[in-house]
Amino acid sequence: MLDRDLAILYGVETRVLVQAIKRNIKRFPDEFMFQLNKKELENWKSQIVISNSIRMGLRKRPYAFTEHGVLMLSSILNSERAIQVQ
Repeated sequence: MLDRDLAILYGVETRVLVQAIKRNIKRFPDEFMFQLNKKELENWKSQIVISNSIRMGLRKRPYAFTEHGVLMLSSILNSERAIQVQ
């Protein structure tokens, strides 16, 4: 899942989610998450048909999470939804 989707799921802003990851980066090895490279980002954007597909509200390349990464996020976020997921 992408960081923006998980932010919605956990009831936090994407920037808050990314800040929490950066503060706890040792908990997220490569098997838990990775940041989309330029080619992956272009491929992802090409799959979505919206009026502004150039930017899509993105300032930075999104992070993608494996199942383990999603679970780790629930342990570091301080939202009501994240607490329920634990």
